[in-house]
Amino acid sequence: MSFTEDFKQSILKINEETFLDSSLQAFNFQYKNCGVYNRYCNYLNINPDSIINLEDIPFLPIQFFKNHAIKSGSWSEEKIFKSSGTTATGRSQHFIKDLDHYHDTAKVAIEEIIGDLSEYQIIAILPSYQEQGDSSLISMVDHFIKYASEGSGYYLRNNDLASVLESSRQKLVIGVSYALLDIASSGIKAKNAIIMETGGMKGRRKEMTREELHNELCDGFSVDEIWSEYGMTELQSQSYGTSGKFKFPAWAKCLIRDINDPFSYLSHSKTGGINVIDLANIDSCCFIETKDLGRLNDDYFEVLGRFDNSDIRGCNLMI
Repeated sequence: MSFTEDFKQSILKINEETFLDSSLQAFNFQYKNCGVYNRYCNYLNINPDSIINLEDIPFLPIQFFKNHAIKSGSWSEEKIFKSSGTTATGRSQHFIKDLDHYHDTAKVAIEEIIGDLSEYQIIAILPSYQEQGDSSLISMVDHFIKYASEGSGYYLRNNDLASVLESSRQKLVIGVSYALLDIASSGIKAKNAIIMETGGMKGRRKEMTREELHNELCDGFSVDEIWSEYGMTELQSQSYGTSGKFKFPAWAKCLIRDINDPFSYLSHSKTGGINVIDLANIDSCCFIETKDLGRLNDDYFEVLGRFDNSDIRGCNLMI
């Protein structure tokens, strides 16, 4: 069995005690086998023997996914995920070697939050993502629907949603922000439902803060809270949370870098740039420097916005 196949099988067993060792294994493998990452590390004059802590690991700027094929090793991709393309600066591409690996870890991550998918009717309201056809979010939801209860699927905004949402069945409603707002403002209530927004106005509505969005959705759907998904094309793992407070599964972690010095890190409760270690990214790059702003707390991290002059991401960031 190859290193990557063995590593993938071990991911679901990773815990706080083994995370550092697994991360160092991933770094050493990708330093040797990911050409783009290797060149970036060498540009920084990184000595791989000096990497002994998480904070020592170089994080690849997320922009590299726009103009490079980020692969660890030589292989033919099974799928290419592309970002939503809401800006004119180009779309990120994530080359996926093993689609089953992406789906399997995504299912484990969401079931840690909400329980068994088979207990839910999934109502997916993602029109703009469906139009593109190369979205990681759509691929993930497609997989979830396979395990969900009868009647799960994609719904247009005015396609029998009233009877579906107001039924007594347990539901998971996954939707892009502007579409959820349209439904919430139409007077349709949601009974026995988890409402989960994936962000993104797609130019259909003015941007608003997450607090404003969630308040409108709570009022419109008559629910007590709104869940959010924090994910992106360049990552294979997702985090979930309410009120902007997110938690990754055990094989992924958020670090907060200093805005003025990207190679130093901030203590808890201080705002900086979000770096993500996603060990599910073993076929590409596990160490991603995002353009998102956040803050780390004891058992969760907050997503606060975007860096000035950076692209507005399609997945769940409202300034």
